[in-house]
Amino acid sequence: QVQLVESGGGLVQAGGSLRLSCRTSVRTSRFSGATIGWYRQAPGKQRELVAATTNPVIADYADSVKGRFIISRDNAKNTVYLQMNSVKPEDTGVYYCKGTFFDGTCWGQGSQVTVSS
Repeated sequence: QVQLVESGGGLVQAGGSLRLSCRTSVRTSRFSGATIGWYRQAPGKQRELVAATTNPVIADYADSVKGRFIISRDNAKNTVYLQMNSVKPEDTGVYYCKGTFFDGTCWGQGSQVTVSS
């Protein structure tokens, strides 16, 4: 069974930085061919895509985070990171990672990020 585990969330002041990690339990060969995305859900709002990466090095970002967030992946560790810089209160929410593999998709349990003003 595929598992995705997020970590690194917490409380950060506006203007600060935070790095989220998404570690997967799949084999490296399977991970390297997967698209891994970071999504967030703010209270009362729909879940939205923040950033996604597909090997070798293809990344897409929501307009709201372009220039501030960086998504990266370490295929040797089967892990995807989301570096969040210059965070804003509107970045607050539960951040989920989603893995899209050749045989299906899987979500992590989420990690809370709270940005104080």
